[in-house]
Amino acid sequence: MKAIFFILSILIVLFCASCGSLKYGTYGSPNIEQTLLNDNTFVVNEYSKDATYGYTQENPIMVGSQGGSGPLNERRFLNALTGPNGEPITYKRLGSCCAFKTKNGMFDNGGLLDKYEIAHKGLDEPIILYINMYDSDILKIPVGFEKK
Repeated sequence: MKAIFFILSILIVLFCASCGSLKYGTYGSPNIEQTLLNDNTFVVNEYSKDATYGYTQENPIMVGSQGGSGPLNERRFLNALTGPNGEPITYKRLGSCCAFKTKNGMFDNGGLLDKYEIAHKGLDEPIILYINMYDSDILKIPVGFEKK
């Protein structure tokens, strides 16, 4: 029993460290309807001028879950992006982090951000993007990317 408690304690500490802290953030719980280009891709026409958009947990990309599941909407957003010169991107979900409050959350008005590793030809190191699948706001193309 002590071993199980010890392992659970270690897992909680690791989770907290991966998020930076367990302090709840909030993103205002917006709920903007997204437009689909096709079943697998959102229409994203606006470019962000904010270098932190998507790159920090304080300013995640908010894809929401309407019109499908949240994870599907995360992929729909990423499928709308290319590298800065039109290079195809690849992406891999790294996991969830960064607890926050939202009225759109499934449990106790809370949610977690998902972290994605993005790569494309010519990129020295992968880019990490933070995506909120509970709240939906106007989608923008992050700095360093182009629309497909």
